[in-house]
Amino acid sequence: MMHEPTVERLHEMRLFGMAEAWLRQQEARDATKLDFDERFALLVEAEKLYRENRRRERRLKEAKLRHSNACLEEFDEAAKRGLDKTLSRRLASCTWIDEHLHVVITGATGVGKTYLACALGNQACRRGYHVAYRRTPRLVDELTLARADGSLPKLLQRLARMDLLILDDWGLAKLRDQDRRDLLEVIDDRDGRRSTVLASQIPVEKWHDYLGDPTVADAIADRLLHSAHRINLKGPSRRARKKKETSTGNT
Repeated sequence: MMHEPTVERLHEMRLFGMAEAWLRQQEARDATKLDFDERFALLVEAEKLYRENRRRERRLKEAKLRHSNACLEEFDEAAKRGLDKTLSRRLASCTWIDEHLHVVITGATGVGKTYLACALGNQACRRGYHVAYRRTPRLVDELTLARADGSLPKLLQRLARMDLLILDDWGLAKLRDQDRRDLLEVIDDRDGRRSTVLASQIPVEKWHDYLGDPTVADAIADRLLHSAHRINLKGPSRRARKKKETSTGNT
């Protein structure tokens, strides 16, 4: 068939979106009613959407979000959990990332801190930003290993390039002196340059107790909190509710 060489040429030029759209045009009866300019415009638009989707998929894969499908629209009863609509709309716009602001999410276990943090990361990926998700205890281990094998500068540089860094489970594990200094390096690299989302069970007023060293604690708190949206989530455990719903559904 005549269209097979055309598809092959498009694939050779890596115009996969255009190739798929062109095949659909051959199968659509209404497509023959369009003039050349209209059909060509549709092919170009299809290629553009294909590339945008591919870039978004790569960004989501790179982010390694714990909840890759989390989204702000599905954050149940957001207002009742302490996230007002005005702030939710602002966060969804991602303008705060352009302004290099931070988001600090606190609350008890199970209220949705990780889900909300991942929803913000997902939204950022869809808006074209590069995102990285790390559980703080694992990031500390990663920094320790990088220091041991000499790759710490590269790791710090890679983290610093991320438009948005999500630090989950902040305060979950004890820190050594070197751990505190390494975390300060990560956060200092982002101060006024990039945005950070931090999720923690520990209330902000108890951060100094967690960090231990008053000087480092002051430095970290100042860099994160002076330009941060603070969200204190509340309400019943989302995990407990889902477990109950699952149990009820199985009976």
